[in-house]
Amino acid sequence: SQVSFEEESQNPPAVGHWKPLMPSKGDKEEPEGGCQDAGDVHEPQSTEQLNVSRLRSSSVEIREKGSEFLRDELHKAQKELKLKDKECERLSKVREQLEQELEELTASLFEEAHKMVREANTKQAAAEKQLREARGKIDMLQAEVTALKTLVITSTPSSPNRELHPQLQSPSKAGFRKGHGRNKSTSSAMVSAASQSVAPEPVSRECKEVDSILFAEFQAWKESPTLDKSCSFLDRIYREDVGPCLDFTKQELSELVRVAVEQNTLTIEPVASQTVPVGKVAAEECGGPKKCALSGLPRTCKHRIMLGDSGSYYYISPSCRARITAVCNFFTYIRYIQQGLVRQDVELMYWEVMRLRREMSLAKLGFYPSEM
Repeated sequence: SQVSFEEESQNPPAVGHWKPLMPSKGDKEEPEGGCQDAGDVHEPQSTEQLNVSRLRSSSVEIREKGSEFLRDELHKAQKELKLKDKECERLSKVREQLEQELEELTASLFEEAHKMVREANTKQAAAEKQLREARGKIDMLQAEVTALKTLVITSTPSSPNRELHPQLQSPSKAGFRKGHGRNKSTSSAMVSAASQSVAPEPVSRECKEVDSILFAEFQAWKESPTLDKSCSFLDRIYREDVGPCLDFTKQELSELVRVAVEQNTLTIEPVASQTVPVGKVAAEECGGPKKCALSGLPRTCKHRIMLGDSGSYYYISPSCRARITAVCNFFTYIRYIQQGLVRQDVELMYWEVMRLRREMSLAKLGFYPSEM
């Protein structure tokens, strides 16, 4: 304290400047701070410059690293784009290939469809040709069946039909025939029967006129042929022809015969020298060679009938056989029409039906050929 006092005495203060003896805490720190600032005035500047240089170097480094990272990402993106382009190119090639295959498949399908259509048309034409040939054969077979039917019905071993067998005719009758008389085989007899069946009958030389009512009924039935007797065409024929023709004295047996004729299960055969099989119904109940089972009258019975598979035989007279045969011929013809086996004009079929009705009318009146 004494040293400081001496220094102060040697350096007196300037005029007008008051310096307190006991400076305050704030006054004491102020000169210390000033001295420190005066001593370290260059130190903050160098630190700041150092910080700035560090910042600059770090920013440059960051920029370089960022640019390098971006370059890497760019390379990766370019590689991915190249891969995508290759994938797109591959997919486009696949699409073009699929489109080409689809076009080829479509063309092949159309070609196959046209081929199938051509084959179907060819098969249809062949089938139509076969159908026409089959219809012609059916007509021919129908004529042969008619001839055989006529031969069987009108010619039997016990009473042969001399018209169908010229070799059986007497010389006087044979002389009136045109051509040379000679023996013929069975096939020639069948051909002769066929020619006679298709040849015009005496009724063709008569005057004919179509009945408008009957023809209209037949045309309506021909549009949708059926064996149902409720239609007007068959109802009239049942009432006027079939019913009276099959109306015999034995009513129960007559009804059985009618049902068998409608169901096409009736069999007629000549008796000749045959006898009733053992175990069948007695001859008195079914008639006999000298008694008709349908009329009950004593008649010479050359034929017998069997109804279905009953096994019972009934002897019938020539008149009853003619009546049953006439009805069977009518039903056979309309069945042929129903099955589409008759290929004729409607008017020709109508006149054939009228001819069969006339045969039923004559048979029910008692007229029958002498060969029966």
